[in-house]
Amino acid sequence: MPQIPVSSRRKAPAIPASGTIRHVVDITLIVIGSLAIALGFNLFLLPNGIAAGGVSGISVLFKSWFGLEPAFTQWAMNIPIFFLGLWLLGKSYGLRSLLGSVILPLFVFLTKDWPLPTDNPLLASIYGGIAVGLGVGIVYRGRGSTGGLATMAQIIQKYSGLSFSLCVVMLDGSVILLAACTLSLEKALYALVGLYVTGKVIDMVELGFNYSKVAYIISNHTERISEAILHDLDRGLTKLSAQGGYTGESRTVLMVVIGQSEATRLKTLVRSVDPDAFVIISNTHEVLGEGFKWEA
Repeated sequence: MPQIPVSSRRKAPAIPASGTIRHVVDITLIVIGSLAIALGFNLFLLPNGIAAGGVSGISVLFKSWFGLEPAFTQWAMNIPIFFLGLWLLGKSYGLRSLLGSVILPLFVFLTKDWPLPTDNPLLASIYGGIAVGLGVGIVYRGRGSTGGLATMAQIIQKYSGLSFSLCVVMLDGSVILLAACTLSLEKALYALVGLYVTGKVIDMVELGFNYSKVAYIISNHTERISEAILHDLDRGLTKLSAQGGYTGESRTVLMVVIGQSEATRLKTLVRSVDPDAFVIISNTHEVLGEGFKWEA
């Protein structure tokens, strides 16, 4: 079976990586994502007093303590933090961050009187986490940011040398700890649930829902296995030079990326050529390139 030419499997990206269309799409994604975050905040988190980190969590605390409108609190914090980020992080920090910093509180203000779907705090933490995670993931897809404590985490990372994820955990953890001390321990636990769900949903939106698999094959018959993969499975592969840790012998390791449904076919092909081949197959979140999808 002849190998299908690479050009027939190549799919150009649906949206160019730069240019006017890309900018319009990015702005649209930031607006949609900000609306989703605002809905998750107003419909689930705020009514149940769930301060799940970030500036939005601080605005929940301020609402509880002083009765301040959350949108005003978010504007009052986001705008100075944006200019601080612009000063300390440079112009590359971007106007998209300004858009998110301004429009998110606007949506919070506009949707504040929408009817509430539930008053169960556990459901609110889960659904609020889903909505916020979906919104943040969409904003990230638009190469933007909603500013706030994420910007502060970037600043702390730059000047402290700590990892970004650790800085985020420290800042969000401080908000939740403050909620535990001033509101209730139960609400802080609900906030942790919401924060966990948010993180998982962000990963799904950013990395995609379709998992592929990457396989590493070690065999004494790499050429025959390569031919089978190229012609029978119709997948490209990469030959990696390796050295045995025990024998010290030079070996060739085949690396091939396949779809979920092709794993069984690959194992059958390898077994038919070399029953003693050593095969490692693991999940990979996202594959971009020939034969797979391209970034939108």
